[in-house]
Amino acid sequence: MVFDRKTLVIPNNTKFEEKNIVTNGDVVIGDRCLIQFGIKTDGRIFIGEHVIIDGNLDATEDIRVDIFSNIGGSVKSGGNVYFGEKVKVKGKLSLNGDLDVGDSVEIDQGFEAKGWINIRSPIPIVIYVFIYLMQLLKMGHSEEIERILSEIEENDEDMIPISEIFLFIPNNSIIGVQKSKIDYNVKIGKKTKILGNYDIKGNIFIEENTIFHGSLKVIGDVFCDKKVKIQGNIDSSGNVKIEDETNIAGKISAEKIFLSKTSSVNGELFAKNGISFKSPSKIQAEEKVERFEKDTDIVDEVDNLLE
Repeated sequence: MVFDRKTLVIPNNTKFEEKNIVTNGDVVIGDRCLIQFGIKTDGRIFIGEHVIIDGNLDATEDIRVDIFSNIGGSVKSGGNVYFGEKVKVKGKLSLNGDLDVGDSVEIDQGFEAKGWINIRSPIPIVIYVFIYLMQLLKMGHSEEIERILSEIEENDEDMIPISEIFLFIPNNSIIGVQKSKIDYNVKIGKKTKILGNYDIKGNIFIEENTIFHGSLKVIGDVFCDKKVKIQGNIDSSGNVKIEDETNIAGKISAEKIFLSKTSSVNGELFAKNGISFKSPSKIQAEEKVERFEKDTDIVDEVDNLLE
């Protein structure tokens, strides 16, 4: 999956439980986010600056938390843990790897680490680099200075690769038990279970066999794939497309509504530009034409034969 900094991504088989978001792969949370759940994953967890997590963090691999972030529960890692300056953990920290912490990190209930423990100096590393470069400059070692600066520039461009499967929450997002707010697009994978009402300023795409316990208020378009269940209303300023065997427990309000004849809506339908009903055969025919135009139809047929 392509990484997009402006799309909230929830991977397949993710479950929103009463207190935790249980997922797989890496979890990446942008800056200034509020997450009213704990997070449990079989991958790594990366948390940005000024983030508030109300629950626990539980990862089988590394956990990295950037500066001024607060963790409302305990932190458990099967790998290494990195805490930036001013990070606060209200619970207990336990890890199997190395611990690297910055200045003024608070862990209320103590920690257990099986690896090395490194407490970084409150003086920024850039000061040490500056002093060292000044000494080299006085000694006339200009070539050495150029080499160091080039290495710093190269390392500054390095990025930590994330797993192919990942959960990503963009900057300034709120993932709440009752209400969530996303300033960008949303993509929800297959067989997921989502809790809460979502206010979304972009588009939302929900893949098949997903259960959504809440309502959607969307500025953009809404697409619900096959066998999706939404236990609430859909209020969209764009278009809403509902595929086969999908059930909407509430009402739908949109610019235009496209409904499969095998879908069901328990509430009222409001569409400024009308409602269009499609049979499954017509939808399949349109998808065939679209794939043919993109030269992907033959590839799909070969894949089906190989399966």
